[in-house]
Amino acid sequence: MSQIYTKILLLVLHTKLFYIVFLVLFLITGKTTIYSQEIKTKKTFESGKKTVQLNESGAIIVNDSVKKTTNNNPEEITIKNDSIKKKPLLEGIVKRKAKDYEKANQKTKELTLYNEAELYYTDIELKAGIIILNYEKNEVYAGRIKDSLGNYTQYPVFKQGENIIEPDSIRFNFKTKKALVWNSKTKQGEMNILAEKSKRENDSVYFLKNARITTSKNVLDPEYYFLVRKVKFVPKKKVVAGFTNLYIADVPTPLFLPFSYFPMTEESTSGFIVPTPGQSNQQGYFLQNGGYYFALSDYYDLAILGDYYTNGSYGLRFESSYAKRYKYNGRVNFRLENNIQSEKGLPDYSRSSQYNIQWSHSQDAKAAANSRFSASVNLGSSQYFRQSVNLANVGSSLNNNLSSSISYSKTFQTIPQINFSLSATHNQNTNTELINMTLPTLQASVDRIFPFAPKDGIKKGFFKNINFQYNLRGENRITTADSLFFKPQMFRDAKTGFQHSIPISTNFKLLNHFSVTTSANYNEVWTLNTVEKSFSSSENKIITEDVKGFDAFRTYNFSANLGTTIYGTFDFGEDKKIQAIRHVMRPNISYSYAPSFEKYYDTYAIDATGNTMSDYTRFEGGLFGAPGKVYASSVGFSLSNSFEAKVRDDESTTGKPKKVMLLNSLNIATTYNLAADSLALAPLRVSGGTLLFKQKMNVNFATTLDPYAIDNSGTRIERFNIDNGGSLFRMTSANMTVNYAFSSTDFNNKGNTNASNQTAQNGGRQDDLFGIGSNLNDNRESLFNKDGEDEDEDTSDEWYNTKLPWDLNLAYSVTYNNRNRENEIGSHSLMMSGNIEMAPRWKVGFSSGYDFKQKGVTFTQLRFERDLESWRMSFNWVPYGTNSYWGFFIGISSSVLSDIKWEKRQLPDRVFR
Repeated sequence: MSQIYTKILLLVLHTKLFYIVFLVLFLITGKTTIYSQEIKTKKTFESGKKTVQLNESGAIIVNDSVKKTTNNNPEEITIKNDSIKKKPLLEGIVKRKAKDYEKANQKTKELTLYNEAELYYTDIELKAGIIILNYEKNEVYAGRIKDSLGNYTQYPVFKQGENIIEPDSIRFNFKTKKALVWNSKTKQGEMNILAEKSKRENDSVYFLKNARITTSKNVLDPEYYFLVRKVKFVPKKKVVAGFTNLYIADVPTPLFLPFSYFPMTEESTSGFIVPTPGQSNQQGYFLQNGGYYFALSDYYDLAILGDYYTNGSYGLRFESSYAKRYKYNGRVNFRLENNIQSEKGLPDYSRSSQYNIQWSHSQDAKAAANSRFSASVNLGSSQYFRQSVNLANVGSSLNNNLSSSISYSKTFQTIPQINFSLSATHNQNTNTELINMTLPTLQASVDRIFPFAPKDGIKKGFFKNINFQYNLRGENRITTADSLFFKPQMFRDAKTGFQHSIPISTNFKLLNHFSVTTSANYNEVWTLNTVEKSFSSSENKIITEDVKGFDAFRTYNFSANLGTTIYGTFDFGEDKKIQAIRHVMRPNISYSYAPSFEKYYDTYAIDATGNTMSDYTRFEGGLFGAPGKVYASSVGFSLSNSFEAKVRDDESTTGKPKKVMLLNSLNIATTYNLAADSLALAPLRVSGGTLLFKQKMNVNFATTLDPYAIDNSGTRIERFNIDNGGSLFRMTSANMTVNYAFSSTDFNNKGNTNASNQTAQNGGRQDDLFGIGSNLNDNRESLFNKDGEDEDEDTSDEWYNTKLPWDLNLAYSVTYNNRNRENEIGSHSLMMSGNIEMAPRWKVGFSSGYDFKQKGVTFTQLRFERDLESWRMSFNWVPYGTNSYWGFFIGISSSVLSDIKWEKRQLPDRVFR
C-alpha cells in the first residue's frame, strides 16, 4: 500500500487507552447503547443490510458481519458533541458510496470503499477506484484499481473548490489540509500541469517535482512542454520554477531558463509586453509592439504599446477595453505615429505625423428601457492607414471614407409619444481630406396624431386617416480640411440652424383596388448664417459676405401617389417541368407640386456698369437648403416586377412542386416635368437583380436610357433621339455586378467572414476579396477562422483525400459610359478569393483579381497556415504592388505564453508626405 499512497503522519487526537477500553466493551456486549451523563449520543445510519453506529469517541459499531453492499446511495456519518463538548473527530458530514463494498476495520480505524468509490467532505470531493478513510488520523487515501485485463482504471479525481487534481494516487489529511500526490494532473487557466510527485502544504501552496507545464490539450503526450525540476505552485496566482527546459516532441531543446515565472491568475494581471525586433528598408532596425499592460479592474484595462526605429521614427498606442454585464461594453484605441524617411538634409527627406482614434460603445438592451447611448468613432489623419508602418491592412487602406457617430436617445412615454436624440457625427474623405462634422445634432419628434380617428381605433376613409406630426432638427455643422482639424478656424466656419417640419398625410382605397396616399409638408428653417452679395468696383469682382444673425424662411409642398398590385399566372400544366410562372407588377403614379418662393430672392450687379443683374437668395449654402424660385409640378411613373416559377420537384416525397425565384426585381422609373418648357421627360432608369444557384449567385444590373438626343458638344437638345436618326432610347450608362460564393459544403450558410475586425470597423469589406488585414500586435490570430467553424473538430481519423474543405468567392463588375458618345467601358474587373484545407490543420488561401480595363493583376495576397495544435505557424505574402509585404510567424497559441514565438516580416515601403 505504501507504493500506491502517500502517507502524512498526523498527531493523534485521542489516547489509545480509551480505545482499548472501548474495544473490550464492544467485544463483550456486542450491540450496546451507551450514554454519557444521561444524554443519548447514539448515532445510527443504515446502509444496505447493515446499521453503523458511532459512539462518542467515533468508533464504528456494526450490527452484523456483512461487509458487502450494493447500495449506491450516499450515507452520512454525523458527529455531535456531548455535554462535555469534546472536539469531534471530523468537522462535518462525510458522505460516501461504493459499487462493490464498504469495509470497516475497527482495529485500524479505517473505512474502505472499493470500485467507483466517492467521498464528500466539506468542500472536498474525491472519486477513485479505491478510497480508505482513517477516521482516527483524519486521513484519506485514494488510488487506482485494475480491471479484468490488468490495466489501471478509475484514477482518482480530487476536487476542492474550483481546483481539480487527477493523480495516480493521493493521500490527504482533513485537519492540516496537507497531501502527497503522485502523477497529478491539474488545469489552471490555459495551463495544464503534470507532476511526478506533488506535496500540498495548505490550500494555497503546492510543491511539485519533475513537473511538465504545457498548454496542450493532450496532457499525457503533449507536443511540447516545459520540464521543471522543482516548482512552487500557488493556484490561480503563479508558478515559480527552478531550472526549466523546453521539450518539443519529448526532445529537449537548447532553450532553457535557470528559473522561470508563470502567471496563473484567472483575472487580468498587469505586466510587460515584450517587443518584436525587425528591420525596415526606410526606418532601419526597429522594436515594435512593446509596452505594458495595466489590469486596472474587473471592468476595464489599458495597454500602452510603442514602436521605435533607429532612424528616429516612433509610434505610440493606447488600447483599452471595458465592459459591465447587462449595462454596456466598449473599446477605445488611440494610435500616434511620427514617421521619418531618409536623412535630414537629403532631398528625399520627409517627416509625417499620423494619428487615429477609434471608440466603440454599445449599451445592453436590458440597461434602460427608454434611453440608449451608443458610439462608433473612427477619425484621424486621412493617410493613417496608408502610411502606417505598423499596420498591414489593405482593406482599410483602400477605403476612402472614415465616419463616426455618437448618439443619445430617449423616449418619453407620454400621449402622444415624444422621441428625443442628441448626436455628433463625423464624415471624412481620405482622398480629398475634407471633413464634415455636426457638433451636435438635435432631433425631436412627436408621434403621429389622428385628430379625426374614432375612439374604437378603426380608421377607414380619407378623413379618419388624416394624421400629422411635428419634427425638429437642429445642427451645428462644421466643414473643414484635415490640416485644420480642431484648430480655431474650424469652429469659426461653423454653421448653425434649425428645421421645423409638420407633415400631414392620409391614405384611402379607390375602387377597392387602388391605394391612394396624399401628403402635404410645411417646412420652416431658422438660421444664424446668411450671405450678402455685391459687386466690388475696387476689386472688380463679386464679393460674398457672411452675415451672422437670426433669419428664417418658410416653404410648403404637396404630393400624391396612386398604386396597385397586379398578379398574373401563366400555367403550362402539371405534367411539365415548369408548371407555372407567376408575374407580380406594382405600378405607381405620383404627382408633386411646389410653388415658387421668389420673395426670398434679391438681385445684385454682376459688373461695374450695374446694368446687368442676377438673382440670389441670402439663404443659399444653408444647412437645410434654400427656398426654390422655380415653380415645380411633375408626374412620376414607376413599375416594379418580380417573376417566380413553380417547378416539379423530382426529389420531393410529397409530390409538391417547389418555388424558384426567376427575377427578384425589375424596376422602371421616370418623371415628366409639367412646368418645364423643354426637356420635360427625365431619363428612364431600369434596374433589377436576382439570386441564382440556390441563392449563392447575386446578380444586379442597372442602366439609364435617355429619350433625348445630344448635339456635337454633348448637350441635350429638344429632340427625341429616334427623330435624330437613332434608337428610341440612348443608353448613357450601364453597370452590372455578379457575386458568387460557394464551398465544398454544398453551399452552406456559414458565410465568409475572413475580414479582420479592424477592416470591418474601418468600413471595409466583410469578405477577403481584398485580402485579410494582418494583426501585427498579435499574430496568434488565425487567418482562416470563419463563423460557425468548430476549431476543436478532429478529422485525423478520416480519409482526408476524400474531404478537402474549400471555399471560393468571385466578384465580377463592369460599367459602361456613353453620356457624350464615349462608348467605352469605364471599369471591368474580376476579383476572387479562396481557401482550401490541404490536410488536417494545414490551410492555404489567396486573394487576387484581374483588371480587364487596365490589363493587369489587382491586389494579390497569399496565405499559408499550419495549426500545430498548441502552436501556430503562418506565412502571409503580398508579392508585388505598393502594399508588398511578407510576414512569417511561429509561436504558442495560448495568450499566457504568447511571448514564446519567432516572427520575421518585411513591411511595405511607405512614402510619407
